[in-house]
Amino acid sequence: MERRVAERLGRALGPLGLEAHALKVGWYNAVLQPAFHLPYPDDTLAFVVLSTPSMFDKALKPFVNKERLKIIRDPVDQCVSHHLSRVKEKFPDQRVDVMFDYEMLPSRKPKFLAQTAAHVAGAAYYYQRKDVKVDPWGEKKIFGVCIHPKYGGWFAIRALLLFPDIQVPLLEQPAPVDCVSTEEKRIELLEQFNFHWQDGRYRDIIEVKERYSEEQKAYFATPPAERLRLLGLSQEAQ
Repeated sequence: MERRVAERLGRALGPLGLEAHALKVGWYNAVLQPAFHLPYPDDTLAFVVLSTPSMFDKALKPFVNKERLKIIRDPVDQCVSHHLSRVKEKFPDQRVDVMFDYEMLPSRKPKFLAQTAAHVAGAAYYYQRKDVKVDPWGEKKIFGVCIHPKYGGWFAIRALLLFPDIQVPLLEQPAPVDCVSTEEKRIELLEQFNFHWQDGRYRDIIEVKERYSEEQKAYFATPPAERLRLLGLSQEAQ
């Protein structure tokens, strides 16, 4: 069953520059405090959805051009939401719950921890402070970051799709690719991500096969309020 769902998702999302990686809810819940657990049985099938560098041209720009006369507040979020709502239509006999990376619970906790989901699904390795043996940061707070074996840091985790009616007790968990394997590189990655994230150097901590285009880099480097202009949308019309 998981394979059929994965193939259908691949056909729907692949042409948009999106990837879907399977996981069981139990894998996710097993590594988190109860406050962050997903309220589904452990064997429930889920998929973490990533956007790859090609999503900008394959999905975002066509979406903006098509929706030009409608109100667009956040083009990327609305684009992903639009396409995942269409994906749900491809499973008319299944309940499909969608959680987006930006959604919060009333408690102000995120609905799901995106980087943890990507790690347990084997999609990208979530490098954290605990992955460094000799910690050089003392009392400083150090945030972790996911690195994709193909795209490095040139990707984003967008959503979690859950199929509450599909139980997959035999699904085997893939290990994420440990592509930043030396202590020195891990320290360099976490240093760059935490203290120099604006320059984006952490994204190239490994040799990548594809990265954001210059146009896409400029888009994400621009303050959100000014991004619409880069896509040819007038601020006044929004």
